[in-house]
Amino acid sequence: MGKSTTSVITPISEADLEFDNGSFDAAGFTRQAMTNWQTVAAVIDHTLLKPDATREQVEGACDEVVRYRFACAMVNPIWASTAVAMLSGTGIPVGVVIGFPLGASLVSTLRQEAAALARMGVRELDMVIPIGQLKSGNHHAVQHAVHAAATVAHHHGALLKVILETALLTVEEKLRGAELAIQGGADFLKTSTGFASGGATAPDVALLRGVAGGRCGVKASGGIRKLADVRAMLEAGANRIGASSSVAIVREMGAE
Repeated sequence: MGKSTTSVITPISEADLEFDNGSFDAAGFTRQAMTNWQTVAAVIDHTLLKPDATREQVEGACDEVVRYRFACAMVNPIWASTAVAMLSGTGIPVGVVIGFPLGASLVSTLRQEAAALARMGVRELDMVIPIGQLKSGNHHAVQHAVHAAATVAHHHGALLKVILETALLTVEEKLRGAELAIQGGADFLKTSTGFASGGATAPDVALLRGVAGGRCGVKASGGIRKLADVRAMLEAGANRIGASSSVAIVREMGAE
């Protein structure tokens, strides 16, 4: 079950933007994750978020998730019930995006999406941070949006991953957004939607891990297509990968 949250939102000050580097062993995690194709698969969210994805493609992706035992199947909300039905009894969770891909939804919409999906059986929610609010300096609105979604997710035993869309942010905004997300109750900081001008980079992953330390996970997503990309993100501090090229990646390590 996800961690609990409270109804109190504490403002973030400059003093709160501190690095916590001592609690996550990226090198050790990378060695473990890169042991074989099965351990690589176990840290990858197999992702199908194309707007034109068909039922047949979603069902095919779910079959691949079961075959290779990926960390989860990540789909759009409209396909949540399909994925939940297909993965029932497998022990593999379904992940669904909310407030995606613009981070411009009303907080009430985020709550409703999170609750509806969790009631369907979705166990991982990937939410886009209110990017425009962050860039406008409205930090309370950012933390409030994350907190609202986290409260619903955790009430239903689901995880919340918060997408910062790092390609659109300055270094200061990345630092600030990461801390706001953690204080709001994020279980993971995530780099990208894959729909913006850029995806995950090792420096951004390292920055997010520097803020997170051992307080939450870090998910690298966007443009990760090869095994070498996975290794680079893990070495930088990621402990979850989002990719649509998951099958090709594990086949590089010998999966059939």
